[in-house]
Parts: sequence; C-alpha cells; structure tokens
Amino acid sequence: MELEPDYEPPGPGRLEKPPTATPQIYWTYAGGFIAIHLLSLLAFVPWLFSWSGFWIMFAGLYFFGVFGINLGYHRLLTHRGMVVPRWLEQTLAVVGLCNLQDAPARWVGVHRMHHQFSDHQRDPHSPLVDFLWGHVGWLIYRDSYIGTMDFYERYAKDLIRDRFYRRLERTVVWNLIWFAHAAAFYFAGLAVGWASTGEWAGGVQLGLSWLVWGVFVRTMVVWHMTWSVNSLSHLWGYANYETRDHSLNNWFVAAITSGEGWHNNHHAKPRCAAHGHKWWELDLVYWVVLGLEKVGLAKDVVHPKRER
Repeated sequence: MELEPDYEPPGPGRLEKPPTATPQIYWTYAGGFIAIHLLSLLAFVPWLFSWSGFWIMFAGLYFFGVFGINLGYHRLLTHRGMVVPRWLEQTLAVVGLCNLQDAPARWVGVHRMHHQFSDHQRDPHSPLVDFLWGHVGWLIYRDSYIGTMDFYERYAKDLIRDRFYRRLERTVVWNLIWFAHAAAFYFAGLAVGWASTGEWAGGVQLGLSWLVWGVFVRTMVVWHMTWSVNSLSHLWGYANYETRDHSLNNWFVAAITSGEGWHNNHHAKPRCAAHGHKWWELDLVYWVVLGLEKVGLAKDVVHPKRER
C-alpha cells in the first residue's frame, strides 16, 4: 500500500492507530521497560553513586547511542547512506544491540515502514495518534504485522537474508548480548574498585555503581532519546522542506541525539548521511561519518549536495 499522491496528514490527535495494532500487551517489551526503569531508580541510592559511574554513563550515551543506534541502525543499516567494511558494520550492529532496542532487522523494518507511511494510519508510531503512542505506546501493544515474514521480506529483506542478521533476530541471542555487556561493566568495575581500595567491598560497590549508571540508567536514557525523535520531532519544531507528513526539525531533540532531531531534513532526504542541512544545524553523527570517510572506512557516502 502506498500513500495517495494528494494525501495530507491529519492534525495532531486526529489519526487512528494502525489497523494491525491490537489491545494485547506485548509483555516481552513492556516487562523489560518496567524492569529497566525500576532498576534505574537505584541511581538515587547514595552508596551506588560514583563519579566514574556517572561519566561512564555520559560517555555511553554517545558511544552506544550514536555509534550503535544513530549511525549503525539508522543511517547505515536502514538508509544505506554509506558503505563500510563488513566487520565494521557488524560491530556497529552489536553495539546497537547493547541498547536493548530490538535486533537490527526488526528495527530497520519498522523504521522503513515509518518512512513509507509517515503520519498516515499505517505508520507504526505516529504521535498524531497521541504523544504517548508515538513515544512508547506503540511498543507496548502487540502489532499483528510487525515481525511476520511478510514484514521482514517487504521492509528488511537485505538483512533477514543475511545469516549474521538473521541469527541476531532470535530474542535469546540479542538479549544475551545485552546481559553479557552488562556483566562486563560490573566485573570491570569490580576489578578497578578492588585494585584501588584493596577491599572486596570497594570492588563490589564500584562494580554495582558502573552497572547501575553505565548500563541501567544509560539504557533507559538512550531509549527516551531515540523515542523522542519519533514523538517530539513530529509535533514541535520548524520545517526546511515541504513533506507529506508532520516531520519537523527540533533543536532540543537534535541536541540530545547528536543530530537526529533535524527530522524534517531527514524525511525530505532520507538517504542523506547528513541530517543538519543549515550551517548552524549541528550534526555530530555526520562528523563521525566524515571521519570514517577520511580514514577510508566509509565509502559511497550520500552527502547533502549529492542527494536527489
């Protein structure tokens, strides 16, 4: 199904949920969201705070969020705005898995579907239904189409036919990768704390601090950063281009996501590796792409002036 040529998206609050959305709670996701948010509250326990844990969380927002989601899942795998060596592509995909945001093929398929039906009823997560639906509600309720073989063949054929990505689609695999990286944070903190204090208790305290701040809090914050692109950037902002949806450039979202919030630019030119199109629209993810291109790790980059 394609959008009609003269289609005009409705105003906020006037869009119905996708016809494939069901009232059934998707507990695999809903339970995970509840658990991570509750575990993140441990950050308010003074004994679990450490400045190293805080700065690891802050650095993790950039490393795991920018490299894993914004660059890996989004600009590389979804839109193919560049070509990188296979080892680097797979590494970025694994880094993306550490954000607990689904396996690559499903994430890519949903996003491509979003672009096809942006702010139309079949858009998986338009905030024109309501803000909470666009932000997280679409993930909590089971969709009868997303995850079917027709969905994968239509929207993520290039990934699902790849053995590496097909294997990552197994829930147990991508969950194990997240748990393994969480364990790595804890044991790294345990070793550093034990070495620096000479006491087992000091190691346990630092290990738990790194786990809470570097994994739980960081995972939760990256979730909301990613979700804000779907919600805030379709409700508030300005537009450089005329599009058939409500995509807008939102400076706040752009600031917290290192450039993903220049959403109207992105919807106007989806394959373009640069989302900031004005000189003042800062896009740190594109700077990473330029750096990779400079050292020969990114080729066939779709730059703004080459986009058609």
